[in-house]
Amino acid sequence: MDPINTNHSVDMRVTIGDLQLGNPVMTASGTFGYGREFASLVDLNRLGAIIVKGISQEPRPGNPPPRIIETACGMLNAIGLENVGVERFITDKLPYLQQFDTPVIVNVLGESIDDYANLAARLERVEGIAAVEVNISCPNVRKGGVAFGTDATMAAAVTSAVRQQTRLPVIVKLSPNVTDVCAIARAVEDAGADAVSLINTLLGMSIDIKTRKPRLANVVGGLSGPAIKPVALRMVWQTAKAVAIPVIGIGGIGTTEDALEFLMAGATAVQVGTANFYHPTSVMDIVDGLEQYVHEQGMASVRAVINSLQV
Repeated sequence: MDPINTNHSVDMRVTIGDLQLGNPVMTASGTFGYGREFASLVDLNRLGAIIVKGISQEPRPGNPPPRIIETACGMLNAIGLENVGVERFITDKLPYLQQFDTPVIVNVLGESIDDYANLAARLERVEGIAAVEVNISCPNVRKGGVAFGTDATMAAAVTSAVRQQTRLPVIVKLSPNVTDVCAIARAVEDAGADAVSLINTLLGMSIDIKTRKPRLANVVGGLSGPAIKPVALRMVWQTAKAVAIPVIGIGGIGTTEDALEFLMAGATAVQVGTANFYHPTSVMDIVDGLEQYVHEQGMASVRAVINSLQV
């Protein structure tokens, strides 16, 4: 693409449920801290939305190190959902974000349906939260550790519990580690989700051949980055055809071209994740690049790109 010129003004707005975003570029949970960590590198006011690190009811220390390793075209992480807990997030982290115009979306996680319901109820009472993203890739401790997101009935039950506790838009983040992601997407749509985001990380592992030990202390971790983009793009395309609610694309998005592919495949918005680690200003580049593309194509709005794939 040509050098970016942001002097023009085009309509970059998209809508997720009742939430209107200034542009379709978000940060993916777990890759952007609580926002403040990137404030010296990124103009937070120019993002479509900030999705903060996943939040649980109680603080979580996460897994022991090593818990991040580089792989070919990506990385494996087994952070273990480390976070400060909902109360410290509300008192210590959220006030900083409230000074910006950008919507703040809180990713929530739990080990039981009650955990999710309680988090939704707590966040419902807090000013400055625009939406809730529900991480259903977590293990259900009452069902033997099976992830909520791998079973349509469990996924729907979590979504329904959250929906009953909040009027905020509910986005359900889907796992790719399933046979039929469309079945899960339809189940959470029927249960009241306003949107779905996908994909979460693929399960993977790496071995040190010198020590014959796993490189991650947790043995397995989540694979993310450019390596998973083709899989993510395929799943987004399939899901966008299967549900009527907005789809948010995630997985290996690091450039404007990547984001455009997801939008063309049917995504209403995108989340930038692993790219925040190796190119911290990538989100800004993508915002500028999308604006330039829409302008150069003579489109009235970025919405003309969405679902424009010709098959």
